[in-house]
Amino acid sequence: MKLLVATGNQGKLKEIRSLLEGSPLEIVGLDQLVDPPEVVEDGATFTANARKKAQEMAEFSGYLTLADDSGLVVNALNGAPGVYSARYAGEQCDDIANNDKLLTVMEGVADEKRQAAFHCVMALAWPDGRCETYEGQVSGLIMHGLRGDGGFGYDPLFIVPEYGKTMAELPLEIKNRISHRGTTLRKVIPLLQELAKH
Repeated sequence: MKLLVATGNQGKLKEIRSLLEGSPLEIVGLDQLVDPPEVVEDGATFTANARKKAQEMAEFSGYLTLADDSGLVVNALNGAPGVYSARYAGEQCDDIANNDKLLTVMEGVADEKRQAAFHCVMALAWPDGRCETYEGQVSGLIMHGLRGDGGFGYDPLFIVPEYGKTMAELPLEIKNRISHRGTTLRKVIPLLQELAKH
C-alpha cells in the first residue's frame, strides 16, 4: 500500500521514513509524482494548512496522503512565527535567514521569557475526500545562538531542557521520540498499520 507524504522538505521526508521503518507501507515523496500541483498554504492555522495540503494531494495522486503543517510558536512573540515559520524572513528565505531573524527579534529577551514550542498538525486524507487530523508539540527554550549541526529549520536554536541540548544536537532516534512530528506521527501510526493490513 502506498502512502504519499506531501512534503518537498527532504529533512521532513527522512524523519517520517525513519519513523515508519518496518511498516508495510511504501512511502512515496512528492518528487516521485509528475507535475504535482503547488498547494498554497494560506490557512490561518496549522490544521487548515495540513488539511488543505493532504486533501489536494490525495485527490491529485489517488493515494492515501499524509501532510503536516508545523512550526515554531514563541511565547514572547505572541505565537510568532507560527504558520509563517518556513517563510519568517521572507518568501524566498532559507533556514539561515529565518534563524538570523529570530535571533534578532529575540535580542534582549530575558532567559526566563524565552519559552517556545514546536507544534505539528498531521492530516491523513483519502482520495474520496475523507480527512483526519492529529496534533502534537514539544516545549523548549530559544537559545541566544546556534548549537548543533543536525536537524533543520529552527532546530539549532531550540533547546530541550530535559536533555540540555538543542534539537540539532540530539541523535535522530531521540529527536524522533520527543519531537512534535514524532509525537504526532505516533498517533497516526496505529491507523496506518490497520489500513496496511487490508
